[in-house]
Amino acid sequence: MRENFTFIDLFSGIGGFHQAMTHFGGRCVLSSEIDQECIKVYKNNYNIDSNLDIKNLNEKDVPDHDVLCAGFPCQAFSKAGKQEGINDTRGTLFFEIARILKEKHTKYIILENVRNLVSHDGGNTWRVIQNTLKELGYRLTEKPLILSPHQFGVPQIRERVFILGKYDPKNVNLPLLIKFNKLLKKEDNSIYSILEENTEKKYRISKYEETVLNAWNEFYLNINKKVIGFPIRADVFLNELKLDNSHLPQWKKDFIDKNLKLYRENEVFINSWLKKYNYLKDFKPTHRKFERQAGDSITTLWEGLIQFRPSGIRVKKPDCFPALVAIVQIPIIGKYKRRLTIRECARLQSFPDTFKPSCCDQQAYKQFGNSVNVLILEKLFEQLIKN
Repeated sequence: MRENFTFIDLFSGIGGFHQAMTHFGGRCVLSSEIDQECIKVYKNNYNIDSNLDIKNLNEKDVPDHDVLCAGFPCQAFSKAGKQEGINDTRGTLFFEIARILKEKHTKYIILENVRNLVSHDGGNTWRVIQNTLKELGYRLTEKPLILSPHQFGVPQIRERVFILGKYDPKNVNLPLLIKFNKLLKKEDNSIYSILEENTEKKYRISKYEETVLNAWNEFYLNINKKVIGFPIRADVFLNELKLDNSHLPQWKKDFIDKNLKLYRENEVFINSWLKKYNYLKDFKPTHRKFERQAGDSITTLWEGLIQFRPSGIRVKKPDCFPALVAIVQIPIIGKYKRRLTIRECARLQSFPDTFKPSCCDQQAYKQFGNSVNVLILEKLFEQLIKN
């Protein structure tokens, strides 16, 4: 089934599944989404109105289709463990998928979810999904597949669960065989493989951010410890934390002790550094915290991948981006002193450069953060249709 097949796109977002299925010649006959901003982007790219709440859709009205695609939300099942089959899923969004499958006997299914689906609700969530799909006549892989874009050469660490199924009621206990001969490791990737050459000024970091990062770079270059295995807290150097730490948990005591040891070993430099930067009075409280997770792979902060996080400034080696998420902690490419662009986010989810993202940057970042990776879907679909 390489072309002229049909699919439905449930919880469709901006169309990650749509991109993958049309790559193989598939035609979308129904799309369902409730986020109005995603609906606009879907319409703009595919000329399909996805403004449809699946909960209001009668399964008998669903067009015949060959593939059901869904990146459904993860929910616990209140009746899990009672072995009531499809009834266990009532009241959840997975039930909307199950009732369509019960009615249409769709030949293939591809579902995507967050990494912890497997352990969610003590394993009950996965067990109910597995039992329900088998009851509906679907062969599945022996275990849910956990895959990340970096394993296929896309420099993003983003583990997600993929559930593949084929309608074959007589052989529901015969596992589907999905196998990849060689998956790449994190260090086999480079963030520079997806970067744009020319970017707009709006992506550059601010003067304040550059000052903060220059300060921490100077700090790192001048202390006697180059591989730091703990978070740096400048408040410890400033003695804002009382020396009486008896009320603190042991893990916190340990890292304060490590900070104090570092301070004593580098006291002359750290005192002059604090004075030079006005004792960090102009730094936001979270920017007085610094965490370097790059080992000895980089020599300066500016060679790394940087994030301003609520827990502090984090610097990592430039092999893979952290998972795109629907928040504004957009990674900074230290070498270029700028943030990841919208187009680069699209590339990290394997959307083509012809894709038209939302004209609102905040929405675009959020939508790519919530999307499924297109390349992984393509690789999985190739394997699925061989079974």
